[in-house]
Amino acid sequence: MTDLESLRQGWRYRGDARPDFAIAPGPGQESVWDYPRPPAYVADDRRVEIWAGDRRIAASQQAIRALETGSPPAFYLPAGAFDRQWLRPSAHQSFCEWKGQANYYDVVTPTLDLKAAVWCYADPLAGAEAIAGYLSVYPESLQCFVGGEAVVPQRGEYYGGWVTSELVGPWKGEPGTSHW
Repeated sequence: MTDLESLRQGWRYRGDARPDFAIAPGPGQESVWDYPRPPAYVADDRRVEIWAGDRRIAASQQAIRALETGSPPAFYLPAGAFDRQWLRPSAHQSFCEWKGQANYYDVVTPTLDLKAAVWCYADPLAGAEAIAGYLSVYPESLQCFVGGEAVVPQRGEYYGGWVTSELVGPWKGEPGTSHW
């Protein structure tokens, strides 16, 4: 078994059966435990805005939500939705067993310098092609809005999920969830 296969097989939950501890969704809600693994990539036409302090750095109605078991979705926007004058390439990189190698950008404005706050999968692994060249952000670093609703960041240093009122969990990043 390759390292990639080993990483992929290590997940206990895959969205095929909601665990007993999961909250059942009500009308108009989604359970993060119904999302699949590997992730699904779903177009979302709600207006998404991303702000760094008083500067809007991105806006689009052509987002893609990455839906993965146990996590709030990350919203990915087309590269052209970003005001690139505020983005600087970062040396930071990470690897996802489903998406591949992520490259990062710092957000630098006259009043802010946010390290590795934006990421992109320029050449994603098979299955994640829908987000190739799209960018996402950590909502704990930036102010994000979906359809006018302020996003709450997913807890945990690594996670970049966007929590909105339509979601029920619990989700990874909360205390006691490291084994998920």
